[in-house]
Order: sequence, then C-alpha cells, then structure tokens
Amino acid sequence: ARRQRQMCIRDSPSPSPIDPAPLPKRSRLTLVAGVFPKPEELDPQVAFWRKVYAKWGEDKVVIHDNRYLNLIYQVVRLPEPVGDGYYTPEQKAFIDRRLEYWRERLRNLEAKLAKNETLSPWEEKLARYVAQRVGEKAVFGAAERVRSQRGLRERFRKGLEISQRYEPLFRGIFRQYGLPEELAYLPHVESSFQLAARSHAGAVGMWQFTPGAAKTFIGDDSVEARLNPVLSAHGAARYLKAAYERLGSWPLAITSYNHGIGGMKRAREQHGDDFVKILREYDHPLFGFASRNYYAEFLAACEIASQPQRFFPDLDFRLADAIEPAPVQLAALEKPVVKAHPQPAVSAKPIKTVKRPEIKAKPALRRSRN
Repeated sequence: ARRQRQMCIRDSPSPSPIDPAPLPKRSRLTLVAGVFPKPEELDPQVAFWRKVYAKWGEDKVVIHDNRYLNLIYQVVRLPEPVGDGYYTPEQKAFIDRRLEYWRERLRNLEAKLAKNETLSPWEEKLARYVAQRVGEKAVFGAAERVRSQRGLRERFRKGLEISQRYEPLFRGIFRQYGLPEELAYLPHVESSFQLAARSHAGAVGMWQFTPGAAKTFIGDDSVEARLNPVLSAHGAARYLKAAYERLGSWPLAITSYNHGIGGMKRAREQHGDDFVKILREYDHPLFGFASRNYYAEFLAACEIASQPQRFFPDLDFRLADAIEPAPVQLAALEKPVVKAHPQPAVSAKPIKTVKRPEIKAKPALRRSRN
C-alpha cells in the first residue's frame, strides 16, 4: 500500500509546457484561427486535449475528472504489449483497478470532509490539489466523475501525415461554401483522417456520416459515398453551413456535428447563446462527455494542426506520399460534386458567405467518447 501511494503522489500532474497559463480574474475571449471563439473557461479543456493529442502516447492512460479536465489524478503506463486499438483484457483490468483506487480515495475524502474528521497528510494534499484547481466543493461527487483517457499522440501524428494529401482539397471545398477553411481540421477529431473509420453508431469514413445524414447532405447514403473523403467533405460543408445558419455561432454549430442540430437548438432555447453555460447546465441523456468536449477537441486539433512542427518537431510530411491514395482520382477531387444533391432539410436559405466574427462577439462560443 505504501508503494502504491507513493506512485500515485509521484504521478500527480506537474507543470508542463502544454499546461494553460493561470486564469485571470476577469473573463477573456480569444479566437482560434481568427474565427473560433475560445472563452477562458474552456482553457482547461483545450489544454487537456492538446496533451491527449500531442503529449501522451498510446502507452499512457490518464485518470481524471470528467467535468473538470484540469483535475488529473494520475498518468499511468499500460502493461505490455501496447498497440494501437483496444485494451487487452489484462490492460482493461489494470485500468479498472486504477479507477477504483481513485474512486475509493475520493469517497473516503468526501466522507471525512462531510463529517469534519481529521485528514491524513496524503488526504490533505489531495483536498488541497482539488481546491486549488477548481474549488473546495468539487471534492463532493468527485468519485463518481473519475474517468480514464488513453493518449492519442501516435494516432494524431499519423493523422497529420495523412492530412497532407487531403487538406488543400478540403480547404478549397470549405472556401467554396463560404466557410472558414480551418474546418478542414475536423477529421482529426472524427477519424484521425482514417479512410475506413467506422463507429458503433454506424458512421463511416473520414467525416463519419451516418446513412440518414448522408442522404440529406451528400445526397447518397451508400457506404461507398460515405467512404469517399471528398464527397463526404462536400456533405460536411453543407451540414456545417446549415448548422451555423440555424444556430448562429461556431461553438454551437461544431458541437452539433456530434450532438445534432436539433439537440443544440434545444440547448440554446433552454440556456441562451452562452456556450459555457450550455456546457455547464444543459442536461440531456445524449449530451455526455463526448458532446461536452467536442468543441474543445476541435480547438485543440486546430492549434496543433496549424503549427505541427511545434508539437511534433520530427514530423516528416514526405511520408504522406507513401500513404495509399483515396479511392477516387485526385485530379477530379477539386471539382464540385456531380451527383445532384437536395438542399439541406434544415435550411432553405441560399448559400451565402459566413462572416468571421469579431473579437467583441458575444462570449458564446467536443470528441472523445461518451
């Protein structure tokens, strides 16, 4: 027990070049890529996903709070063998034991604080860590919020290499629809630019279209169309334009790519345009960890993909030439989609250029798995 306790304290988070700067007392709003709002309240989330994408490798698993992402209790190394993909049964059991370890200690801490009992030195250190990061009240309920997240550095790096084949084409597609071309970074969150990516929900391809969404925004719900990276990029552009026109802000529109336009419209009707308030207060069974973090994940992906050499100094983009080509001729990729497509069902407005918001815009502005 003594050895285990020392390991946990030793692996508690320490300052890192990727950690966010201390938050000022007054709220501030910055823009990522000159267009996507990032309120200071999102700094911990964005910093967390920068680490997941660019610092922690697939051999690392982070034990953290699922609401306050700057509460990182431990970073553990997976037992061998480590490979890209699912955990082995032994690794899954190992992570389950670490999760239960922290849940038990947080339960004990909460119980002692509730009864005003004396804390051990280690418990005092844990209580102080939580209080300094997010406030004393965060200890209550913390045991139920413990979650694990595996590092994705290798996967994101591979996505950067693959993206060099497609990014110029995707940027051109979004410009064609009058949208910010940085939306071309979205596949880093959706699929890591994997052509054959598939989800449990039935979404496939780089842009992760389900049959229903593909029928509306691509005009073809076949697997072949959804696996085509360029046809689906046109579909993603149509979707995001419709979402922005319907919801009025990029944080809401981008989050809707995970939670749906109807879901984010419902959230806005309940809580207004304040995106941070929506993340904090919107309660819906489908608005879980993935939806709450989708926009922050996108911002982190933008920051890394826009300056890849900062996060991956030895990245060699020449490797993109060795990647298997897409299942369509590259010479035809820049052409508009030939197949007839209906207008998005959620918007009958003609396409018009979406203006970039100014920094004085209202403070209303995520993807791991739920």
